Amino acid sequence: MSARPGPLSLEAALPGLERAAGCRFSTGHRVVPLIDGPAIFARMLDAIAGARHTVHLENYIIRDDRIGGTFAEALARRAREGIAVRVLFDWLGCKGTSRRYWRRLRDAGVEVRAFQPPALLEPLANLVRDHRKGLVTDGRLAIVGGHCIGDEWAGDAAAGIPPWRDTALEVEGPAAARLDQAFARMWARAGAPLRSPADAPADAPAGDARVAVLESEPGLERAYRCVEWMATAARSRCWITDAYFVAPPRLREVLGDAARDGVDVRLLVPGDSDLPHVRNLTRIGYRPLLRAGVRIFEWRGPMLHAKSIVTDGQWARVGSSNLNASSLSGNYELDLLVDDAALATGLQAQFLRDLDRSREVVVTAPAAPARLRPPPLALVPGPGPDYHAPPRERRRRLFALGGQLALVARRQVALGVAVGFAIVALLFAFFPRPSALATAVLAGWLALGALVRALRRPAP
Repeated sequence: MSARPGPLSLEAALPGLERAAGCRFSTGHRVVPLIDGPAIFARMLDAIAGARHTVHLENYIIRDDRIGGTFAEALARRAREGIAVRVLFDWLGCKGTSRRYWRRLRDAGVEVRAFQPPALLEPLANLVRDHRKGLVTDGRLAIVGGHCIGDEWAGDAAAGIPPWRDTALEVEGPAAARLDQAFARMWARAGAPLRSPADAPADAPAGDARVAVLESEPGLERAYRCVEWMATAARSRCWITDAYFVAPPRLREVLGDAARDGVDVRLLVPGDSDLPHVRNLTRIGYRPLLRAGVRIFEWRGPMLHAKSIVTDGQWARVGSSNLNASSLSGNYELDLLVDDAALATGLQAQFLRDLDRSREVVVTAPAAPARLRPPPLALVPGPGPDYHAPPRERRRRLFALGGQLALVARRQVALGVAVGFAIVALLFAFFPRPSALATAVLAGWLALGALVRALRRPAP
């Protein structure tokens, strides 16, 4: 495939990308991809064990299960040894985690905070979540990705249960200190600021990669603008892996325009999801992308939870942001943007390995299904987990019809909406007074929350 014509490239677009995403690239980084929970957790635990001053852990979900217990033990041990250990979790994401779990950490000396517990007078604020996933030790080493801390991501090799598919990046260099500062800002949003400023070690070069830290906040759309810029500036290749892809119309148009302009745009999404209604919304949007030339693949394995983009064998974005409205403009998210050919090549190789466990979605059935296989690239093969080997049935069916998938998904969504409205109608028909009272209470609660928000003085 020929490269996209025109002078625009990500390198040329870099100043605009930095302005749009509210970040700055810096040099001198070592960046290593971590594929799936077992590798991610091993490096996180190593980093915690090796910390000399601080351990800052932030995650949307921290479960009280086997791997969660392993982390609790590691964090508590370091706190008892005099390390300043702080854990920030999202209240909604961790609502199923027992109080005993947090008490165990606090009793050992770990500082623990919950982000956005229920606020009676701010009902709409309850929708804003801390979806970030990051670990920083000593302001020198950081791990950022799409993973949460739970047995779904760890898997169980003895029981033959593979982990969820996810991706993270380990980074050393100036960005690690910036990630520590990002943690401090989120920590202050959940309570008092840190008692002492975070350690700010000298920015000693650790490698050759350029890295930018992308902090997304509600209403700022930084992650959205970053993805839009990457797709717009891509000249030959834009490969996207996303767990909950329900892209806004403008982003779908950007991806379609790139494909029509000759860019190899590929989208890898889950075939089976832990949120079936989101999968249906994903499938409803297939047809315009397919018509524009975007190639769509559905992963056939345990839940695909990774969120990554790699373009032109040079640029990559990995982190917590999904390509949907909630993640792009409604939550706090954390991503890394990396300019490094070695990293991008490794992520491309992983993408192709993932396609071996996937089926392609097409508009019409091809005469020769084998042709659907992506053309091989001259990539340096990287180590890939052997528990995600291609299933045997893949040889029997390499494709799925996008129209059929979209039709079934549209029917399921319509059925869900119809059932919901039918239940509301029945409640009002048979229980009019309680239903009216509940509606009035809800409306009054929302009105009170809006009034409190309007009268509150803005922060200085």
